[in-house]
Formats: sequence, structure tokens, C-alpha cells
Amino acid sequence: MVYINDIDNNIVSKLCICAGHAKLASVVNNQDDGGKLRIDLGRLDKWSNKWLMEFNTDKCKILHLGSNNPECSFSLNNKSLGNSCSERDLGIIVDNTMKFSEHCNVVASRANSVLGMIKRTITCKRKDIIVKLYKALVRPKLEYCVQAWRPYLKKDIAKLEKVQARATRIIMECRSFKYRNRLELTGLTTLEERRDRGDLIEVFKLLKGFTRVDYKRWFTLLEGSRTRGHSFKLVKDRCRLDVRRNFFSQRVINNWNKLPSFVVESTSINMFKNRYDDYIKNKIKL
Repeated sequence: MVYINDIDNNIVSKLCICAGHAKLASVVNNQDDGGKLRIDLGRLDKWSNKWLMEFNTDKCKILHLGSNNPECSFSLNNKSLGNSCSERDLGIIVDNTMKFSEHCNVVASRANSVLGMIKRTITCKRKDIIVKLYKALVRPKLEYCVQAWRPYLKKDIAKLEKVQARATRIIMECRSFKYRNRLELTGLTTLEERRDRGDLIEVFKLLKGFTRVDYKRWFTLLEGSRTRGHSFKLVKDRCRLDVRRNFFSQRVINNWNKLPSFVVESTSINMFKNRYDDYIKNKIKL
């Protein structure tokens, strides 16, 4: 018996399917690699004809990544596929530079729009009210799937941080203070610090088996006994490009390896969060 979910049969390239969308990805260094990807596209074409589920070729685009990309041409259903500099994928704008500057601009604009609505419509601007509204309506827009698109350019980091700085200035008790003092008064931390925390939580979940994803796809544990630190230290590869250096599997390693053993050896996600927060507070005091 043949099922309709046999779309990935004999597909060599990486195929991801989600909510009616399909993404086909492969490393293409030369024309031979491009030929292999064309074969997979042909198999997808045969599958769509077999099940009478044609792909919308007008919406299918090619996103070339890498400075030495040969930028081969491809077709589907006898139609040439157009190239694109950026595409929206599950709410995230991915561009061919992998710097996510365009996405940061869109995210900051949307967050500022909501913040402007709060400023115009909420008469009482006490700390407890504005902080709750900011956490519920604004900050989620700045942090949605941020582990996938975390900015590393200073201009993008500053653009997102300005949104939170603007939110804290709305609070009537904080208007006369500098940004760092406003954060202390409101109990908030910088968005960059929250991104660090989020990265480490994801590493903990991967290494301790709190997710279905195999951590070996991302990390390699250091072998041998360690005289200092914890027993879950990770190997960091040498990186030539900033894009690779700031990718999730590389940027988290230094911070993770520096964590004390009592934090890493937590037995639950909440325990890890609490112990990490205590560790950071004590570190700041010192």
C-alpha cells in the first residue's frame, strides 16, 4: 500500500514539510551537486503528478546562500524557478546574507507600533501596569523564535534594545533615570542578556533529553575527565566566517562551558532557570 506521505521517498536532499509548505535544501558547490538537486526536484514533480497535488511554482523561489555559491538554475514542473534575496519562513524573514537585519527591522517596527498603541490608550502609566503590558504584548514580538535569528550586528542589537528602552521611558516613575537604572527599577534585563539565557536553556534541553532533537546533530561533548567545571562541556569548532561563528551551535559554547556544575546538573528546566538566574545575580554582585 502506498500512502500520500511518501513525498520524501528517494529524496537525497534535506526536505522539510510544515503546514502545507515544503523546503528542499542541499549543499551545492558545483554543477554536479546542482544536478543531484535537480533530480530531487524531478522526483517531487513526479510525486505531485501522481497524487494530483501540484506545487505552486509561482510561489516557489530559490534562495542562494554562501559567497562561493555557483547559483545554479533549477526548474519544477517544467517551469524555471526564480531567485530571491529574502523569504519569509514561519514568520521569520531569512535573507541570503543570513544576518537577519531585514527581520530585525520588521520586528522592531511591529513592536514599536504596539508600544505606541499602549502609550496612546493607557492613561495610567504606573510601573506595574506598563511592565505587564510590555511583557505580554511587546516583548514576545522581539523574541519570537529568536534562537533561530538572533542578531549579532551591533546596529541590529541596538535597534531591538531601543524598543525596550522606549518602553521603560513610558513609566512615570522611571522617566528621569538612565536605561540601566530603569531596568533595575522595573526588574527587567537587557534583551541581549535574555537571548543569552534563552540560548543556554535550549542547550540544556538538548543535552538532557527534554526535546526530541538529538543533541549530536548540534554539539560534540568533550571526551575525557575534566578537573575543572562540569562534565557536559562542548567542543567548539574553528570558524572562519562571522555567520558560522554566530550560529546557534557555535555562539552558545563559550557561555555554556563557563557555567558552574550546580547549574548544569539541574534535573529539570525550571531548576536550571532558577539556578542560572541566581548564578547571574551573584556574578553581578561580585
